[in-house]
Amino acid sequence: EACYSSVELKFLLISCLLQNDQGGQRMLVNRWSSFLKTRLICSVAGPNGIDTHFDELEDVFVLRRKDEKHPEIFGLFSTTSAVFKGYAVCMYSMEEIRAAFNGPFAHRERSDHHWKIYDGKVPFPRPGSCASKINGGQFSSSRQYPDDVLRFARSHPLMFQPVQPVHRRPILLDTEPGRKLTQLAVDRVEAQDGHYHVLFIGTDNSVVLKMITIYNKEGDSIEEVLLEELQVFKVPVPITEILISTKRQQLYVGSELGVTQLRVHQCDLYGSACADCCLARDPYCAWDGLSCSRYYPAGLYTKRRYRRQDVRHGNAVQQCNGLQLSGEQSVSEKVVYGVENNSTLLECKARSLQATVTWYIQHGIHMEEVRSSERVIQTPHGLLLLRLMKTDAGVYVCQSTEHGFVQTLLRVNLELLDQGKVHAMLQKAEEEEEDSPDAANRPPPCPFPSLPSASGTSKLWYKDVMQLIGYSNFQRVEQYCEKVWCVSDRKRKKLKALAPKWRFTPGAEHRGKARAPRHTQGE
Repeated sequence: EACYSSVELKFLLISCLLQNDQGGQRMLVNRWSSFLKTRLICSVAGPNGIDTHFDELEDVFVLRRKDEKHPEIFGLFSTTSAVFKGYAVCMYSMEEIRAAFNGPFAHRERSDHHWKIYDGKVPFPRPGSCASKINGGQFSSSRQYPDDVLRFARSHPLMFQPVQPVHRRPILLDTEPGRKLTQLAVDRVEAQDGHYHVLFIGTDNSVVLKMITIYNKEGDSIEEVLLEELQVFKVPVPITEILISTKRQQLYVGSELGVTQLRVHQCDLYGSACADCCLARDPYCAWDGLSCSRYYPAGLYTKRRYRRQDVRHGNAVQQCNGLQLSGEQSVSEKVVYGVENNSTLLECKARSLQATVTWYIQHGIHMEEVRSSERVIQTPHGLLLLRLMKTDAGVYVCQSTEHGFVQTLLRVNLELLDQGKVHAMLQKAEEEEEDSPDAANRPPPCPFPSLPSASGTSKLWYKDVMQLIGYSNFQRVEQYCEKVWCVSDRKRKKLKALAPKWRFTPGAEHRGKARAPRHTQGE
């Protein structure tokens, strides 16, 4: 429920209403007599004591527990500020909610006065209390309430004490531009070092974010860990529903296109190394001595000898000491060719969004860190080298660091080709093709796709891709490209018309983007 004031301030309100409320006999006839409300707070403290309030409720999720009287309430909120746009997830306890409705009432003399605590006498039975004679009560129905009780309930519907979230702050903040969060579902998972809330958050572009939040009591801080990004549908549509089956360990995601089914955990995607599994910090998963598999807190599978998991700290060095740390022993050396005065990208991505990547160039047995400059740019996709020089040739090592654990991801041997020799080789290949006996019988080549640059840059484009095709395959790859580019418009339209039209999507592709970019096939 939203409340608007004369100065266009917007507040979120949470309401309490009794199921057996029948209204009054002479007052509040056919109207609620137990309808109370109070403010619901989800805000971030700002400078100078000015808080940022997330005052638009997008979705709510009630997480049931063994004690049904004490569920956990999760709310997905957004801010309506014209300056700042973001989302927050706040968690509330039923004890805090009950305390607010059992607390003091709010009161003000006139509409232009401030709200204050009502310090007068509250009539009996207290408004908002259940009418029942089971526990010795005098009234079996709200119709039997005295007029002064109903008059007080009508004039004091607001409680003074607001409902604050757990830890007095959001457990999750999202300020990524261009993305809207639409749905929320939460699963409570038992891990080796405690219980964790796994949040599944739907977006407006068919992506479901799988995240956990870790509260540090000593530092009074909250750490957000993005475990996976699941691409649920093939086209970008808003997620409209998320349901969790804890019994089947399945996630059901709905949109206007249909419903798809996913596993809540994909432990095998984290790899078979002990370090990668521990660094994933997924409470569903643990290293079992052979691979990263589902973690069972109790039962037959808990007796395995090698069970390694550290969700809170992700300390792979301690957990995997003396075991199979990583696949560093099998890191192979990749050869990449570059052309002088051209650019090349040495691709290397961290397996975790929390890891930092550092590049080194090897000189014998020593390694020197590669520093960024006008020609050397470190990007999320790898190391970009501009205007290559002969001194850039060598062996480059890509290493990632996460929670004190360092591992080598890739070794690249960059070899430089002389620009003049490459140009001469390309010209020679063109001349040989023109002089071949069957050149006259070949159909005229179709034009290459138009490029925004001038026609003189086509040869430069060839030079940039020489490292990919190799000299011996030059003619064969050129013929292949002609076939691809020369597909008739009729065939393109036919292929487009045959595109599948579907609504139920049990086989939708979903992508795990937690430890490394992955593309996995749906079940």
